[in-house]
Amino acid sequence: MNLKIEKLIKQFAKLPRVGNRAATRIVFDLLQSKTDKAQNLAHALLDATATIHPCPVCGILTENTLCEYCSDMTRQNGCLCIVRDISDVYVLEKAGMFHGRYHVLGGSLSGVAGITPDDLNLSNIADRIKNEHITEIIFALPNTVEGKTTQQYIMSAVGNTGVEFSELASGVPLGGDLDYIDDGTLVLAFGDRKKL
Repeated sequence: MNLKIEKLIKQFAKLPRVGNRAATRIVFDLLQSKTDKAQNLAHALLDATATIHPCPVCGILTENTLCEYCSDMTRQNGCLCIVRDISDVYVLEKAGMFHGRYHVLGGSLSGVAGITPDDLNLSNIADRIKNEHITEIIFALPNTVEGKTTQQYIMSAVGNTGVEFSELASGVPLGGDLDYIDDGTLVLAFGDRKKL
């Protein structure tokens, strides 16, 4: 196979949830397209990487100074939802059950993977609790050992600030990621969240 095509396939295969077979199909579709599909994708990627950055408050990607959620004053309701990845925010927003603020960690603590607190977006949570008058932190982290470890670490780090902690209720299976859970289950899990 052509070295340039192999290199392109390897780059696509590095994306989350894209294996070698899917990457191969994507590359051949882009290269064989009679339209400007490949050029449009390349231009969109270059434009996005040049203009989009993490929100300095919550970590959600934006092209503005603050993301749409941090700049929306109607979302100041004292609730902060902590998620692992930016994609989790979009899953929760699509389900439409949360109207507070978000905080994206950018991963979960993991001794096996060598991910420590310094690797996560944790440094400003205490400031956010104070400045945004947060009264409840909702953990929407994966129901995994890493997710629970991260949750416990944050609860310990926040300490005795009077903030209530809760987590999504049943419906989120053990080892489950938000990406794979349907909207109805998410609505029930959010509505029946339990205090910690």
